[in-house]
Amino acid sequence: MPNEPKKDVKKVVLAYSGGLDTSVILRWLQENYRCEVVTFTADLGQGEELEPARKKAQQAGVKEIFIEDLREEFVRDYVFPMFRANALYEGMYLLGTSIARPLIAKKQIEIANKTGADAVAHGATGKGNDQVRFELTYYALKPDVKVIAPWREWGLNSRTKLLEYAEAHQIPITRAKSGEPPFSVDANLLHSSSEGRILEDPWVEPDEMVYQRTIAPEAAPDKAEYVEIEFARGDAVGVNGQKLSPAMLLTKLNELGKKHGIGRLDLVENRYVGMKSRGVYETPGGTILYYAHRAIESITLDRGAAHLKDELMPRYAELIYFGYWFAPEREALQALIDHTQANVSGTVRLKLYKGNTIVCGRKSPHSLYSLSHVTFEEDSVYEQPDAQGFIKLNALRLRLLAMAKKK
Repeated sequence: MPNEPKKDVKKVVLAYSGGLDTSVILRWLQENYRCEVVTFTADLGQGEELEPARKKAQQAGVKEIFIEDLREEFVRDYVFPMFRANALYEGMYLLGTSIARPLIAKKQIEIANKTGADAVAHGATGKGNDQVRFELTYYALKPDVKVIAPWREWGLNSRTKLLEYAEAHQIPITRAKSGEPPFSVDANLLHSSSEGRILEDPWVEPDEMVYQRTIAPEAAPDKAEYVEIEFARGDAVGVNGQKLSPAMLLTKLNELGKKHGIGRLDLVENRYVGMKSRGVYETPGGTILYYAHRAIESITLDRGAAHLKDELMPRYAELIYFGYWFAPEREALQALIDHTQANVSGTVRLKLYKGNTIVCGRKSPHSLYSLSHVTFEEDSVYEQPDAQGFIKLNALRLRLLAMAKKK
């Protein structure tokens, strides 16, 4: 911990939850930087009451407190664009934590500009991805901003030390927080993420207590449930005939996914900083949305466009995971992806059953599916002898290669 107060910061905007970590950070900033602290608390659908954060900030002497409901903006401007790309990091992860960080960081910069703050601060550790995601966004939007990352500066490198600091400085802590938690949780409207402590051994199956957004597939209803999702230009706009706003739609799908045990993922992933980590994710509504979007694309996207999207998807997903939401290459890929979505409209019917999302119907006014061409019955639109020349021309290079090998 620094011995002398730092003098180079006048006002800092802190991403603040009111939990143990950020409560300690708030006091630590006041003590070590002797600066004014502005707190920002975002409602991203994490399911927690946010007003206690306001009260705790007031008790800490904070004069400028910002609490914003960002659920609609989060889903509309971040989740939906990402889902147009069918983005999966390392083939499995639906990027629930990754996609939330650029929005939080953007709002911090907006508040810094509004309040005249010259610095921003976050509670991410020096081991993880979030520090990168926050700070790449800060610098992309305000190149001269000062960034404070307490976990990279102080000596409070354990939960025990955080608790000791809180007690020494009379920082109020929720009783449930006073003991060692069995794992760490991050949540928003798209997903929940659990990691650390009892989850650190990748050989040990997660206890059922880890799961908060879904019931166990074994405990899900024995009867399947059908759901219809309507799309317009690549975005979901309705469920079972009811038009819904982006956040309300995802909330509805989360309810359905939870009921049927959909969206669980136990993953060992490669962090940007280089180490592997084990995370347990729950993305109930997002999983349903992913399968539905791929289904509507299957009848509305040309093969070339669809395959190009699939080729680019891993790169796009990696950019989001690494924190490059506001980088020009992500924006360029987004423009291409969005261009492909012009005719991705229609309805998908899915069957939800014990952890499974099963596509069982799709229709669209822009469908490229031609029954007259694909039918096994007699048709008058496709000349089968044409295939002979098509095949021979495509085989020509293979035949020439084979002949050369024989010489």
